[in-house]
Amino acid sequence: MRILKYIFLLLLLSVVALSIFIATQKSDFTIERSKIINSPKSAVFNYVNDYRNWGDFGSWTMEDPEIKILYPELTVGKGASYSWEGSDDSGEIRTLFVKENDSIAQKINYNGTSSSVSWSFKDTIGGTKVTWQSKGNMSFLFKVYTVLNGGVEEVIGKIYEKSLANLDQVLDYEINTFSTKVNGLVKKPQSFYLAQTFTSELSKINKNTKIVIPTIITFCEKNDIAIDGKPFVIYHTYDVAKGLAKISICVPIKKEIFISPGSDIVSGKLEASEGVKTTVTGDYSHLKKGYDKTLEFLTKNQLTPDPLISHIEIYSTDKTEVKNSSKWITEIYIPVLSKIIPVKADIPAAAKIPAITTDATTTNAIEPAKIKKPVVKAIETKKIPTNKTAEEEPSEF
Repeated sequence: MRILKYIFLLLLLSVVALSIFIATQKSDFTIERSKIINSPKSAVFNYVNDYRNWGDFGSWTMEDPEIKILYPELTVGKGASYSWEGSDDSGEIRTLFVKENDSIAQKINYNGTSSSVSWSFKDTIGGTKVTWQSKGNMSFLFKVYTVLNGGVEEVIGKIYEKSLANLDQVLDYEINTFSTKVNGLVKKPQSFYLAQTFTSELSKINKNTKIVIPTIITFCEKNDIAIDGKPFVIYHTYDVAKGLAKISICVPIKKEIFISPGSDIVSGKLEASEGVKTTVTGDYSHLKKGYDKTLEFLTKNQLTPDPLISHIEIYSTDKTEVKNSSKWITEIYIPVLSKIIPVKADIPAAAKIPAITTDATTTNAIEPAKIKKPVVKAIETKKIPTNKTAEEEPSEF
């Protein structure tokens, strides 16, 4: 019995000593890890900025088969969040601040320990330098966990190192796997649409479409307007040198409608036309390559672009339907002017009718594609309020 008492006393003293040791350890911590990711900065930023992608690179979620991830409605940008419950841990993270293509600030609660998290994204040789930092104050239980597992630097540091390696691997495939196919000359039927038109920086068009398209869809749902097809963007101008474009972000509708003046949303019509179509499968960062290939086809086949429209991007499959960016499908369409085959001088004027041909280098004699200005009817329509507004410059439309 005496030996058992001594053993119990020694265990008790050990527990007390360990508790005192843990309690006297420094609670504050700062952990930072960096890695060069082999992908463009905007692509890396956009991927990290959406919590629905974190399950594909966060090591704590990938290594726990029993983990349950909960996503709220908002998972991108300021105010976004997500939470998880695993076999050994649980947590929640929320975005506090976002600077486009530059940095993200977050707050995380991990096993009862709250910390401030920051991300920075910098262009560098070989891709994007991503720096992930965490500052916080450990709870007693988290101190115990870290002491038993090599310290807080080892625990959180390894999570960050593994996660950044996963991020590089996933993005290397998802961002850099793409294809472009020039489909050639096609006919585009007449279509009606609702849109918001403004001048945007090229780098912010993707962000603006994420804001505007849901706004227009909500407008359609509240006003019983039937949607007819996939969203698209009309590029009225496309200035690479200045980094600006005049665009209309559109949702196609079945019938032409009339919008009262003063609304942020306008109605319009695309006349039937012919143009060159190119299909890009992959991340939006490759759309410029598809546009350039389309221009090459125009030049090679001596086709003249319609001066009224630079081009149109139709989002046939996007992230709302498919999570993996390597599977997104976008159609690029450049309207062209009709090619008129000259008639001989001895043919009477009344008989000079443009020839119609299906040759790959010519188009049917139809009117050029035009944007029909919104038809205004003096009726009052409800304006759909929205807390989100597209980032824009003063519009000429």
